[in-house]
Amino acid sequence: MSAKPIVAASDGSEESLRAVDWAAREAVLRGAPLRIVSAAGLLPRMVRSKGHSDYETVSDVIRDESDYALTAASARAAKAAPDLLIDADHLDGAPAEAVTEAGSGALMLVVGSRGVGAFAAVVLGSVSRYAATHASSPVVVVREEIGAAHRQVGVGIGGPEGNTAALTFAFEEAALRKASLVAIHAWHTPQSDISRAGISLTAPGRKALEAEATRQLDALLDEWREKYPDVPVSHDVVHGHPGRILSGMSARADLIVLGRHPAHHGPGAVIHAVLNHAHGPIVTVPSS
Repeated sequence: MSAKPIVAASDGSEESLRAVDWAAREAVLRGAPLRIVSAAGLLPRMVRSKGHSDYETVSDVIRDESDYALTAASARAAKAAPDLLIDADHLDGAPAEAVTEAGSGALMLVVGSRGVGAFAAVVLGSVSRYAATHASSPVVVVREEIGAAHRQVGVGIGGPEGNTAALTFAFEEAALRKASLVAIHAWHTPQSDISRAGISLTAPGRKALEAEATRQLDALLDEWREKYPDVPVSHDVVHGHPGRILSGMSARADLIVLGRHPAHHGPGAVIHAVLNHAHGPIVTVPSS
């Protein structure tokens, strides 16, 4: 059994409970314990009530929401994986930072794509995006209902050098799930850049670029094929915006793995686009 836990954040919403379900199944796959966390996000300048009072304050309501989130999530995880070792903790501080920090040292941090808002313990819409771009551990954002297994893991490859951490994570997931792995390199050059650089994207020019990218991608994957001989591997080079291509692929994969670099945080980044439009679980893996 792994000593490192999988951490799942819950605010009691159905979205977060689906993430807990996913995290519980993943913990069983990896032989890891599950830690469920909830952050009681108090409003600015709000403090917790102290001592006994005949009246329930807003901070009491928020704390009750957090208690419910942990209770509901723990019950959900126990139902999904009866023999799983489960721990549950309240977090202090601003939800985004607290949840992100909770993932430090974990095998992965799992969050839902959005929460219930208002006085929710965790407003996952903002928390999940913050964690997915700032956490020191891999972060899985679970979107929509999880359907039947496709037995396929996808990994986005941005350049010929790849991302060692993302590829390692993707191959390990494929091996654990007895799934195939497909590596996708999507390239997109705005027309203004094409004209300025004098690049020809006529049919012969595009075929030459795609052939070279395919050769580099194939060479990159050779060493991983040797490390994971039981994982069927394929690759595809596609002309199109990476965010759109990878979002589309998420509908037919069990998981899409993306490498994450400090410069990839902006709203125009591929990660941001995929998190907004994906149909299934997405994991962002920090560069090693």
